[in-house]
Amino acid sequence: MTTASTVDLDFSRGPTSHPELQRWVNEVVALTTPDRVVWCDGSPEEWSRLTAVLVDRGTFVELSEPANSFRCVSDPDDVARVEDRTFICSDNESDAGPTNNWMDPVDMTTVLTEQFRGAMAGRTMYVIGYCMGPLDSKDSEIGVEITDSEYVAVSMSVMARTGTPVWQRMGTETPFVKGLHSVGAPLSPGQQDVPWPCDHTKYISHFPQTRTIWSYGSGYGGNALLGKKSFALRIASTMARDEGWLAEHMLILKLTSPTEVVRYIAAAFPSSCGKTNLAMLEPTLDGWTAETIGDDIAWMRFGAGGQLYAVNPEAGFFGVAPGTGMKTNPNAMRTIAGGNSIFTNVALTDDGGVWWEGMTKQAPEHLIDWRGNDWTPDTKTVAAHPNSRYCTPIDQCPTAAPEWNDPQGVPISAIFFGGRRSTTIPLITEAFDWKHGVFLASILSSETTAASTGTVGVLRRDPMAMLPFIGYHVGDYFQHWLDIGADAIAPRALPKIFYVNWFRRGDDGDILWPGFGENLRVIDWALRRIDGRADATHTPLGFVPTTDSLDLAGLDLEQEDLEEALAIQTEEMLEELTLIDQWYATIGGNKLPDELRQELNWLKVRLSGYASGAATAAEHRDVPYSPTSDRNPTR
Repeated sequence: MTTASTVDLDFSRGPTSHPELQRWVNEVVALTTPDRVVWCDGSPEEWSRLTAVLVDRGTFVELSEPANSFRCVSDPDDVARVEDRTFICSDNESDAGPTNNWMDPVDMTTVLTEQFRGAMAGRTMYVIGYCMGPLDSKDSEIGVEITDSEYVAVSMSVMARTGTPVWQRMGTETPFVKGLHSVGAPLSPGQQDVPWPCDHTKYISHFPQTRTIWSYGSGYGGNALLGKKSFALRIASTMARDEGWLAEHMLILKLTSPTEVVRYIAAAFPSSCGKTNLAMLEPTLDGWTAETIGDDIAWMRFGAGGQLYAVNPEAGFFGVAPGTGMKTNPNAMRTIAGGNSIFTNVALTDDGGVWWEGMTKQAPEHLIDWRGNDWTPDTKTVAAHPNSRYCTPIDQCPTAAPEWNDPQGVPISAIFFGGRRSTTIPLITEAFDWKHGVFLASILSSETTAASTGTVGVLRRDPMAMLPFIGYHVGDYFQHWLDIGADAIAPRALPKIFYVNWFRRGDDGDILWPGFGENLRVIDWALRRIDGRADATHTPLGFVPTTDSLDLAGLDLEQEDLEEALAIQTEEMLEELTLIDQWYATIGGNKLPDELRQELNWLKVRLSGYASGAATAAEHRDVPYSPTSDRNPTR
């Protein structure tokens, strides 16, 4: 520990002699005026010390189980990402685009400088060095987060590789992403602190040109754990554009077939749409093994043979708790049972454990809910906030693949995009080729969830599941995806792209596909398509499975439900075209890539023929996979 009075004069007690970092920390101390400075070492002793501080303050409650775990509740106004207060501060407004809030970087710096001035008074400033990706990978990136939140410090030690090994790797010249965070609640001498300090004014600001993040006012994970969405997606997506790789909101999963064929897939779903459940899949098909590489973020670069190799830059899971249970995600529950976890805005049981909706079939007779009130099964409000979270180490996951920490990454065979749609979108659609796959991903839509502030259940476009996380203009982002395909030295080695929807409902309102572990049956079809061993129907949207091409052995599923889950409903698709037109219009004609506009036009032509019956039966027959398949069956 270094006191504020000496930190600006003597760094000899700090763990690094990196001159740029020293200057920056010195500047932040002068601006924010903390009482003292702690350089985090990431040790178990540090965890014990900081969690004890949080318990003493009333922020944390130590749990009876799982071991070495804690529960906290946030301010009711600080429970999710605040997208309306998240900014991309590029030099030019046109570089931020229509999906981001923009402010001039000079103006934002001026505003935030005043917000941060004295913001850490009465508090401890923590300097957290962290590595996104394996420590021994040349492609990993270093970040440093300065924060006045012990909650952030302990959570970052779960979510990233932190502490002494990072300081050692930095040396004196390694570039790093600067992240400055404050809850914005300075303490006057003698002032009593609160369990969850935060300011009602919030800014989560990203400066792509300088690779800098300033987050003020929120203590919630998605806003305050700056290695996660802010660095690993918003800043990293800009780095990836400049350097020719991809930083994506994707899980990574290893699958081994009954014949011992190993494949790695990536999948992009909006928050609360099943990424973690799929990442920890328990196969229902005999002979299959599923192992977890990552559940939320994938960085992909070209590697051997022209394939895209993916790494998980994180070291923990920051998962949505409600809906997670032994039935839906037993491996998440087993990971949590390993302890060393932080739970935010879940309910507290009478015996000192945690509970949330979906954790067990039957709720306990009595709980303390996330607002601190007594709760029983007759209470009209939920016990856990819909966006309540567990933060737990990935290396405790029983299905963690040995490759999860591989510095080379893993070769991706297929990429799945999907959202939460009750109508219109079939269970799975295979893209005709990379360009068509980028088109399908660009029109991805989902019904909103509680992972961000705002109304739940509203349909919105969420391209590549990256809408809140693209660090630059969405049109340029689409072009970057197209360029990745165009620049591939081995186009046939590119991952095949699929569009999935586990959430389609029938006329009676019931979900048509059972989901969860049964989703392997859909993925199995996709992997067999890659090998040319599964039949499909050529539809206007893409290749869709025939009803007999899915392995349904042992699955009690009505034939009518399966047919409806796979169906292309013409009227619904025609309505979808209007919505896609409206979405593309928001991007701007000078920014939307011509290739995507052409893909939309081709879809309109195909759908017109499909609706009128002009397409022949042969043009919609079962066809094998072909990377050069004609997209226009009316020709």
